[in-house]
Amino acid sequence: MCGIVGLFLKDPALEPELGRHLAVMLETMTARGPDSAGFAVYGAGAPDLTKITLRTPRGFDAGRFALRLAAAIEAEIDVARRDTHVVATVASDVADAALAAIREIAPEATLSSVGAHMELYKEVGLPADVARRFGLAQMSGTHGVGHTRMATESAVTTAGAHPFSTGKDQCLVHNGSLSNHNGLRRRLIRDGLSFATDNDSEVAAGYLTSRLAQGESLGDALESALQDLDGFFTFVVGTDTGFGVLRDPIGCKHAVMAETDQYVAFGTEYRALSGLPGVEKARVFEPEPATVYFWDRAA
Repeated sequence: MCGIVGLFLKDPALEPELGRHLAVMLETMTARGPDSAGFAVYGAGAPDLTKITLRTPRGFDAGRFALRLAAAIEAEIDVARRDTHVVATVASDVADAALAAIREIAPEATLSSVGAHMELYKEVGLPADVARRFGLAQMSGTHGVGHTRMATESAVTTAGAHPFSTGKDQCLVHNGSLSNHNGLRRRLIRDGLSFATDNDSEVAAGYLTSRLAQGESLGDALESALQDLDGFFTFVVGTDTGFGVLRDPIGCKHAVMAETDQYVAFGTEYRALSGLPGVEKARVFEPEPATVYFWDRAA
C-alpha cells in the first residue's frame, strides 16, 4: 500500500507554487506510506545544460567533489547541495564524460537522475520530513510527481524508494506489484539497459525508457505497457514535457484525478487533491482501468 501524487500545470502563473502544492499532497499520503518518500520536479532548464542528481552519504564534501569533477572533464560546472543530494549542472556535450568521471572520483555517490529539467530526490523517513529536508515547498516548475512508500516485499531503504528514473528526464512512481518483472528485466538488460535495484517498479521505468528510445511517445509507450506488463499497478510517469497515468486492466489500486483549466492532478485518494486551488470546480474522476491518460506540453 503506497501513495502517489502528481501535478501537471497548464497555467504558467502557478509554476512558482508547484513545490508547495506537491509538498502538501505528499504529506497527505503519509498514512499510505510512512517508510520513505520521494519526488521529481520538472523545473527550468536549458537544452545545452544537463542536471545530474546524486544521492551522497553523510559527510560528502560537495566542494571538493566540484573541484575534482571540473578538473576531470576540463569544463565549468555548477554544484548545489540539498541535504543528502547533490545536483551537478554541466554542459550537455560533456554530460557523458561527467557521468564517467563521477563513477571514478565519487564511487560512494548513487545516480538519482539525469536530465535538462528534472531533479529527483528520495529518502527514508516520513513524507513531511523528506519534503522539508530537500526544500520541496520552495521549488518551482511545470510538473512533478511524488510517492510515499509502505514497504511490503522488500527492506526499507533509500534505493527502494520512488520515483525511479532510467532515462533522461524520465521518472515513474508505482503503486502495486508486477508478476513478470524478472523476465522483463532480463530482456531489457539484453537490450542494453542497466538496473540499480531489484525493485519491480524500476523495471517498469526501464520498460518505458526502452519504448521511448524506440521513438514512441509517452502515450504510446503506456499503451504498449498494457500488453507487456503483468500484475497490479497504477503508474504516474513524467518526461520533460509529458505527464501520464495508467492503471492495470482490473484497476485494483486506488486512483482519482482532478482537471481544471489550470492543472491536472493525481492522487491515490481524493484528500491528496482537496487543498488545490479551485478543486471544488474541477472535473473529478476515477481514471478507467486499461486506459492511458496523457498530457504533453509540447503537443
